[in-house]
Amino acid sequence: MNRLLSKTTNKTYHGVVRPILFRRNPDAVHEHIHRLGARLQRVYGLPKVIHGLWAYQNTQFLEQKILGITFHNPVGLSAGFDKNFELPPILKSIGFGFMEGGSLTFEPCYGNPKPWFHRLPKSKSIVVNVGLANQGVSAIVKRLQRYPRNMFTNFPLNISVAKTNSPKACTDTDAIADYTGSLKIIGEAGVGDMITLNISCPNTYGGEPFTTPSRLNRLLTEVDALNLVQPMFVKMPNNLPWEEFDQLLTVIARHQVKGVTISNLAKDRKKLSLKDPLPENIKGNLSGRPTWDLSNELIRKTYKKYHRRFVIIGVGGIFSAQDAYTKIKLGANVVELITGLIFEGPQLIGQINRDLVKLLKKDGYHNISQAVGVDA
Repeated sequence: MNRLLSKTTNKTYHGVVRPILFRRNPDAVHEHIHRLGARLQRVYGLPKVIHGLWAYQNTQFLEQKILGITFHNPVGLSAGFDKNFELPPILKSIGFGFMEGGSLTFEPCYGNPKPWFHRLPKSKSIVVNVGLANQGVSAIVKRLQRYPRNMFTNFPLNISVAKTNSPKACTDTDAIADYTGSLKIIGEAGVGDMITLNISCPNTYGGEPFTTPSRLNRLLTEVDALNLVQPMFVKMPNNLPWEEFDQLLTVIARHQVKGVTISNLAKDRKKLSLKDPLPENIKGNLSGRPTWDLSNELIRKTYKKYHRRFVIIGVGGIFSAQDAYTKIKLGANVVELITGLIFEGPQLIGQINRDLVKLLKKDGYHNISQAVGVDA
């Protein structure tokens, strides 16, 4: 029944819902989906019904324990969709194994001038120019504390932390204080199962200063001093050649960071082969399929050299179980996505997990962890 409902939803989404949504302004659609999700999750019993309709779980094949955290399946939501952590109930209900919210910042931020999003349908991509819009760490932590205690049971929460998009956080000293200010509040509140330092968010004041080794070392030294109990990850840039990327990993390996997220949005348009026109006046960087090749290669090389040191979260261009499986076999322990959800529909998460089990059985594996890195 679950499989039949998923297939029906898939046909309905592709044949009816997506064509309607894709005719509307993407910023308006984003806001509408958030409002709808917030309303639906408040309807008594509805999240359980949605979970029964779309989610899929197979403990034997999909469950892993990583850094002391149990992941009931390896498919998570990437940062950037639920910036203010307003939708965990509905995201849990559609079958995500975990979620990354944010990125949050120390001060509230309105983000960049709109439009924030531009679709590239043929390229299976969204041009993103949000600029870290969020309500600020203090308001968000209070929201997280109001959720029922069992909200994040079997649904680990990854909190993405960036520096405030403001001229006040441009110098290294101010930016580090901004990061650590947020981390102190998170640590004192005891929220989140994991924390990710987003050092590679584009389109912000001051650029990406901590994607250089010496400055990243300074940031991580200050973060180490906080002695946070939550495992720390670093979200890596997509646009660096391996030699420079590896220099950052070498720095990160000297600190108390447990893992890396590979990778962020694609930034260099000249190196991308797009199937849609992209006018120069459209600001932002690209999600989805344009990130696929480079993120996969960075995952593979990182696993090959650092698999005994880092847990890897694979991000970029996942639209199917085969896509997720490719990243896992290249070295990702778990994966995250957003754009696939937009293009394929909310039933996608259950479909990926169900089909991952088929792929694992076909290859003779008994658990997803056995497939990690086999193609690296």
